[in-house]
Amino acid sequence: EAEKKTTLDQALRGVLGDLIVRNAFCLFVSNLCSTAGICSATTPFVLLGDVLDCLPLDLCDKIFSFVEENVSTWKSVNKFQLLTVYFPVCVDLLRRLSKSQNTVFCGRIQLFLARLFPLSEKSGLNLQSQFNLDNITVFNKNEQESTLGQKHTEEKEDGMEVEEGEMGEDDGPAPSSIPIDYNLYRKFWTLQDYFRNPVQCYDKFSWMTFLKFSDETLAVFKSYKLDDMQASKRKLEELRASSGEHVYFAKFLTSEKLMDLQLSDSNFRRHILLQYLILFQYLKGQVKFKSSSCVLNDDQAAWIEETTKLVYQLLREIPPDGDKFAAMVEHILNTEENWNAWKNEGCPSFVKESDELTRLWNLNHDNMEACKSDSREFMPSLDEFFAEAIEQADPANMVEEEYKVVRNANYGWRALRLLSRRSPHFFQPTNQKFKSLADYLDSMVSKLAKELPDIPSEEIKTGEEDDDDNGDNLLKDSNDSPSIQSKLVTNQQMDDVAAKLGAQWKNLASHFEMKAAELREIETDSEDVDMQAKLLLVAWQDREGTQATVENLVAALNATGFSQIADGLSEA
Repeated sequence: EAEKKTTLDQALRGVLGDLIVRNAFCLFVSNLCSTAGICSATTPFVLLGDVLDCLPLDLCDKIFSFVEENVSTWKSVNKFQLLTVYFPVCVDLLRRLSKSQNTVFCGRIQLFLARLFPLSEKSGLNLQSQFNLDNITVFNKNEQESTLGQKHTEEKEDGMEVEEGEMGEDDGPAPSSIPIDYNLYRKFWTLQDYFRNPVQCYDKFSWMTFLKFSDETLAVFKSYKLDDMQASKRKLEELRASSGEHVYFAKFLTSEKLMDLQLSDSNFRRHILLQYLILFQYLKGQVKFKSSSCVLNDDQAAWIEETTKLVYQLLREIPPDGDKFAAMVEHILNTEENWNAWKNEGCPSFVKESDELTRLWNLNHDNMEACKSDSREFMPSLDEFFAEAIEQADPANMVEEEYKVVRNANYGWRALRLLSRRSPHFFQPTNQKFKSLADYLDSMVSKLAKELPDIPSEEIKTGEEDDDDNGDNLLKDSNDSPSIQSKLVTNQQMDDVAAKLGAQWKNLASHFEMKAAELREIETDSEDVDMQAKLLLVAWQDREGTQATVENLVAALNATGFSQIADGLSEA
């Protein structure tokens, strides 16, 4: 079998020599053979590398279209083969391409690799937030060689006449609509060095330079709007007429002769303003590999905040569709914050494993039919479902917290559903705070253990009677359980007492020794005085537990001057 594969591999490479300059048919055949398992899985990649090495770039572009169309096939190959065979093919092609002249082709290769590898593949991520310091913007730094001053002088002497072959009166605004000198030219293009390497902004001297140059540049954008410029309108019409084709320049043209035209171009302004927003996001953001010394002071943070608002305002004012473009940029940068946070967390996988769901999906080959089974239509009783939890809650059984069923998320979810259907405690208001679902279920288990008829109440102790060495209280609860239960304050009795107390509930709260924070919380939860009184009684009931009896409530009412309410409660 191995010899057959080797023979076919060599045959395909031989055929490739004849077809390489005509079409990608051989690649297509090798792809099918690889899928069928009759040749090596890496053969299509090897052939592709040979094709791309032998063809000029314009034909490589066409061959790569075939590669993009079959991305699902390439993804079926294991990760090791992708990294060792296919990834080098794409890297070699990228090295042959010019980043400034073959920008679109480079982008297609990058997007293809992003589709080919998993989203969490770290080999394609800039984990350490490194910058492309080789991207240097070259411009004239010698004022003596500048032609800007000479140009303005000639224009002034000629009465702003336009030379033949240059812009006519219908071609847009005159070049001198924005006053440009060498000083503005130098400061404007110097800013590109800060966009290239943002870490400079954390240096005090560099920051002052960046601050000064930015204020002057943005002042020009703010003073000379593009609202009524015919050039922008004309370009929009040309763009619509050219079926939406867009030309992208990877590098800025820094000729002094183009400066006035660039500042009057809407796309150019958008590029510059977007660079500001990207820079500000890095300076303000939390980056894992950023040095501890890279921290903004209060003045820097305030300036960035104000300048960010100005940049968005300028973006909204640039035609065409300024508002739409600014909103889109803001949305993209907000999304970028999520990616930054993901990288800071170590790029965790987006796949969330769930053992419980895996178990459920494997119970039956047809899960929808399994869900319709009659055996699923049942509801357990409270004593059956909570029997194990009540037994584990007894300190005598010495069950560690982490092994209790109430700590199981699946059990807790089903317990809540059952309580909502069968237990009145689920809907009783309470001021008691629970840190987790397990703590809440512990409280419910304690209440259910005292009420369920088939489970003796001595099976569970909450630890409140630990100081009773002889166990007298536990014995009393066990022997006199019916009488004790009959004396507990019911929900209806609390409603009646609360309605009679009304706005005077705070007098009773003082007797209950409620804390000031608890009183404020009650007033915050409801503005109705009757409900506030009810919340007070519920908080008292939760705190007292088995001692929240009618006798104790009557005694508290008599002690605070509510004897009539106490008499009515005793008679009831």
